[in-house]
Amino acid sequence: MEYTVINTQIAPTGRLEVLSKTEATDLLDRGHGSLHRLYRDCSLAVLNTGNELDDAKELLDRYGAFDIRIIQQPHGIRLDIRNAPASAFVDGKMIAGVQEHLFSVLRDMIFVHEEISENSRFDLETSEGTTEAIFHILRNAGVLRPRTDPNVVVCWGGHSISRDEYEYTKLVGYQLGLRGFDICTGCGPGAMKGPMKGATIGHAKQRVGKGRYIGFTEPGIIAGEPPNPIVNELVILPDVEKRLEAFLRFGHGFIVFPGGVGTAEEILYILGVLLHPENRGTPFPLVFTGPKSAEEYFRQIDAFIGDILGAEAQRCYKIIVDDPAQVALEIQAGIQAVRAHREQHFDAYYFDSRLRIEHDLQQTFHPTHENMRDLKLNKNQPEHTLAANLRRAFSGIVAGNVKSVGIDAIKQHGKFALRGDAEIMRRMDALLAAFVAQKRMKLTGEYKPCYEIVMDESA
Repeated sequence: MEYTVINTQIAPTGRLEVLSKTEATDLLDRGHGSLHRLYRDCSLAVLNTGNELDDAKELLDRYGAFDIRIIQQPHGIRLDIRNAPASAFVDGKMIAGVQEHLFSVLRDMIFVHEEISENSRFDLETSEGTTEAIFHILRNAGVLRPRTDPNVVVCWGGHSISRDEYEYTKLVGYQLGLRGFDICTGCGPGAMKGPMKGATIGHAKQRVGKGRYIGFTEPGIIAGEPPNPIVNELVILPDVEKRLEAFLRFGHGFIVFPGGVGTAEEILYILGVLLHPENRGTPFPLVFTGPKSAEEYFRQIDAFIGDILGAEAQRCYKIIVDDPAQVALEIQAGIQAVRAHREQHFDAYYFDSRLRIEHDLQQTFHPTHENMRDLKLNKNQPEHTLAANLRRAFSGIVAGNVKSVGIDAIKQHGKFALRGDAEIMRRMDALLAAFVAQKRMKLTGEYKPCYEIVMDESA
């Protein structure tokens, strides 16, 4: 099947207007594993904004002739774009938000490659060095705003949700916008778009002239969850672990809407941090919410957490069903506590440097068949460590569902095998089966599981 494509050239709009010769050479290098390939794939994902497609491999195959090149000029640079999805254009002209996102990709690709990965100043083998790198990525992107009150609400949830759930995310976003809160999400469709869309109306009614709709993504997921058109500040973090840490250090209040394995991964990550002994007592407003139709979904999530991680983990969050205004009020009160705590400890509003995140949680997890098989999914470990390992299991399933590297691995070697204590695996199997039955795994088409559950009855 052929798809309508467009060729064009564009110039930056106040973002990274010049490149050094070395930077341009790195982006033009088409060798195996080159920076250009990563830049090309992320750029294609941005240009695919608004299309109902969450299969990274299918996107790359559909637009196999797509390419993007850097043109060096005496007065700056231009991007030469070939065979781009026509949906990124109106009357032959690229949509302004898409054009901004393209240069955000360029900015972050260059910065991470030149200033983080190739810079001995950032020791990514230590917890402190990793956090320092995340700080610099966010500062370079211009999203850290000093001298502003805490008002960023991070919203997590699935890209594949029902219409009822999507409309509810807009209602919550509207209530947040009326109270002047800015929204930060994973920047994709579904529960990542709805709160932003609702907040725009709330901001407009309150005459908030510069509402912020911030999106954090990473190269592995961007093709499956391209930035939605409302995002006006986009940041590309190097991997999912740094993306998750960026959310926790940047946000002030956290809301979780219904979702699938990606949302479960985020929940387990945040619980793995909050259950760490050094973080106990730290104000961290966390609300799970959805419409009445999602009540059973949250009952399943809550039961899974209670059975596997215990009552202390359940005390880390509140569940509010079908009450958008109460959600906003709960977040508002929580953020006031966050502000008081930051003031008491002389910590910045714009970046939480005191939160303890173990280096084990910061390390990139590569979801190979061997790594997935070797995960320790048993109760013979502290709860925060078990939560981290469960997070990795769900992260691997996300990769097998929507990331090109994961999809290729499944096609080549078959399903990922997840092995652990029978009690844990039975509950995980039931939760995943519920996600499949509720059509939370994919936006389109029939879902074929990329995993199999193996129960160790002897454990």
